[in-house]
Amino acid sequence: MNGTLRREPVALLVGVLGLVTTVLLTLVDRDLPEGGDVGVVSVFALMIVLGEWFRLSAPGFRGSAPIATAAAFGLALTTEVPAGHFVGYGAAFVLAVTAVAMVIATATRVLAGREVSLVETTGRFVATAVVTLVYRNVYLGQSPGTEAPSDPLPPWQRAALMLGISVLALVCDTLFTSVLRALAATANLRRTFVEEVRSSFAMSMAVAVTGVLIALAAPPMGIAAVPLFLMPLVLTLFAFRRYVSIRATYLQSIRTLSRLTDVAGYTPAGHSERVAALSVRVGRELGLSERELLDLEYAALLHDIGQVALVEPIPGGATVLAAPADQRRIEADTVAIVRETGVFDGAARILEHQTTPYRQVRELGEEIPLTSRIIKVVNAYEDLTAGARSARAREAAIERIYLGLGYEYDPRVVDALLTSIGNGSAQA
Repeated sequence: MNGTLRREPVALLVGVLGLVTTVLLTLVDRDLPEGGDVGVVSVFALMIVLGEWFRLSAPGFRGSAPIATAAAFGLALTTEVPAGHFVGYGAAFVLAVTAVAMVIATATRVLAGREVSLVETTGRFVATAVVTLVYRNVYLGQSPGTEAPSDPLPPWQRAALMLGISVLALVCDTLFTSVLRALAATANLRRTFVEEVRSSFAMSMAVAVTGVLIALAAPPMGIAAVPLFLMPLVLTLFAFRRYVSIRATYLQSIRTLSRLTDVAGYTPAGHSERVAALSVRVGRELGLSERELLDLEYAALLHDIGQVALVEPIPGGATVLAAPADQRRIEADTVAIVRETGVFDGAARILEHQTTPYRQVRELGEEIPLTSRIIKVVNAYEDLTAGARSARAREAAIERIYLGLGYEYDPRVVDALLTSIGNGSAQA
């Protein structure tokens, strides 16, 4: 079972407990909307369902559902609608509606065969819970089953307060998902959290501002504020999907370039793609961020491109069996070719150290990226198995790698490789 699957049950448990608890509290406290509030709640719920269906996900980016999250924040922060009417439902009902809407959208995605991340979905529910409880229960002091009290602050101070609460909630979401991912991959929590923040900061701020704008515009505009202020996020969704399409074409171009050594007879067919696929699995096992995994995949696909400068091919294309001087020459040619493109700087930095032995980290304290160490180990494994997938070939390759453990190869990466190989065998 890989890291992703290990952490899913935890998120599922949190989500189920949240759903059951909020629904029970709503029924016990009779925390239900009045007749005039049903239409308002229905629109918010519909936006949450649609937002969860049309969520954003792409290599190198943290998965998110900005439309759903902004709508949920708007529902939590909206306490007044036109004609001075304060809504008659409280925190428990807001969370129950959000949870049910997320469950409906998630179940629909599963039935449709779409990708689903329970960790990210549960993280969004946690964020909504923080906004709802802090604003309604802690700040406004709303009691279960009672009408929402008015906010005594001037509009600009109320907006600042709502924005601060929303940002706090998004930080809780990021921390929640970071903890699960760090525990699953035994990675550094601080590093994982920082990477999560970097990959989601811009979108998170847009979500927080949109939720606040909906709540502030609801009293004068009514329910029309929901689709109106969600429209920029809808346009962002279309732009992001276009960007993802371009990135997919970009990756396909890299794959085509990586096959150059196969076509020219320098490496076995599919070698680079196998190294890339296994490197990404090892990287996930070690807790790399999505952006790091993307650079790792690019570098792994291009790691042998320097072999085209050789006069005579290496037997079997196995660089691990070549002399150290030849390995460094191939590495230098690879980096030169990759840098010549002008667009693969991240991959080039990884490839600069793909042949550097691990002892230089252990003995000399040299800075060698973890991604470089991953490619070194995975490439050695693929070279030594020569594409074979029999148990005997795998054992022989691992035995050869163990001879260089701590000297040529990072022991932590080798452990992650063993786990990934076992996962791949189980899935096959």
